[in-house]
Amino acid sequence: MGELPNYPDDLRGADARQSHDTERRLTELEIKAAYAEDLLEALNTQVARQHELIETLLREIRRLREQQAGSRGETPSGARDELPPHY
Repeated sequence: MGELPNYPDDLRGADARQSHDTERRLTELEIKAAYAEDLLEALNTQVARQHELIETLLREIRRLREQQAGSRGETPSGARDELPPHY
């Protein structure tokens, strides 16, 4: 009862080829998954950097707007800002 049936050689060869093909496909999928993980990590890092840059730029825009709003109420202080006497 412990013996395997005696299959013809061509069936054993097909079984071995199928097993090898399955092994090869599994290896390819594992390689692709590893590349996908690396790409995901790289993209995540890039998105985090871009988020930091966007936050920095938004703070700078806010600062410039506040500076511009503050300067509207001020009188001209520099020689370039003053109108010449003939105006």
